[in-house]
Amino acid sequence: MKYNFDEIIDRKGTDALKLEALKPRWGRDDLLPLWVADMDFRTPPFIMNAIKERCENEILGYTSKPASYYQAIEKWLASRYDWKVSKELINFTPGIVVGLAHVLKCFTQPGDKVLIQSPVYHPFFLVTEHNYREVVRNPLVLENGQYKIDWKNFKEAVIGCKLFILCNPHNPGGRVWTKEELATMAEICYDNGTMVISDEIHADLTLPGYTHTPFAKISEKARLNSIVFMSPSKAFNMPGLASSYCIIENNEVRKKFHTYLNASEFSEGHIFAFISVAAAYEHGTEWLNQLLDYIQGNIDYVDNYLKRNMPLIKAIRPQASYLIFLDCRELGLNQKELVDFFVDKAHLALNDGSMFGEEGTGFMRINAGCPRVILQKALTQLEEAYNKQFSK
Repeated sequence: MKYNFDEIIDRKGTDALKLEALKPRWGRDDLLPLWVADMDFRTPPFIMNAIKERCENEILGYTSKPASYYQAIEKWLASRYDWKVSKELINFTPGIVVGLAHVLKCFTQPGDKVLIQSPVYHPFFLVTEHNYREVVRNPLVLENGQYKIDWKNFKEAVIGCKLFILCNPHNPGGRVWTKEELATMAEICYDNGTMVISDEIHADLTLPGYTHTPFAKISEKARLNSIVFMSPSKAFNMPGLASSYCIIENNEVRKKFHTYLNASEFSEGHIFAFISVAAAYEHGTEWLNQLLDYIQGNIDYVDNYLKRNMPLIKAIRPQASYLIFLDCRELGLNQKELVDFFVDKAHLALNDGSMFGEEGTGFMRINAGCPRVILQKALTQLEEAYNKQFSK
């Protein structure tokens, strides 16, 4: 089956965050929204059909986790990542950020230190700080258009940290960490008594030519000292269903976390949380492969367009995900001026790079998970603003 990713879907009237939040955030609603990290493609038909079929039974009662939910996860991880997991290692969480908050409360105390690698997905430090833990940063280094790890700083920064929250693959930089990099992280963290929490929500969006490795699969030290969070929500465009899961191979750690979650029934999901995951993993391979090809085409389009027409703005080519970090430092604008340029001159709503940490100053993040004609419109608007201000 050939899926149509060029179709324009009108999301007005659906309470879509990327539209509803324009006025409150930017004071105007005439911006082209390319910020919130969901896609403007239809949620796959096999997921929608599973939901519709369930709705035909008109009793939305209390629901247990079906065997098909666990079986689909086990089969997906085995076939896609050669990772053998069993049912008892899997625990449902209603979203990965929610899961991170529960990990913080279960395994740390107020005032404890938590390591992150900035620039990084901003809830990493928001959820840490809002729970009164101390954020410690290991800033990534941008070299030759890709982010790399400052190992000297990492070894120093990790000392005294109870947790290390890893973005694997990385957001907003799009790095797919190599096995060697992950093994080094695992070794350092294990030896320092720092548990690794690996957010792997973008794993299924690893682009052609790159290979994602689940952190816990890297080594024995990684297996015994990690909690891996995964979800089909990004890859299959279903984040509104709030369905993710964690995998913990260390028996003691798993028992402690499960006891914590079960004490307050935090691990209980809703009807559609389970059937959607099963449908995505059981029927999604062909759809996902076509999506990744389309996203790769969008990334190529953005990169080439900028190189031809706006050379002062450089795309950091992601190795995973549809999110592209734009290096705008050569424009010579401070961050407020940069945001105003994109909003007031180009009429685009993108993510302000500084929200990912001070290392994101001078950057903006654009969402390329949309029909190409939308990207064409966005880049045309950006080029017009660019020419007026920078091509004199």
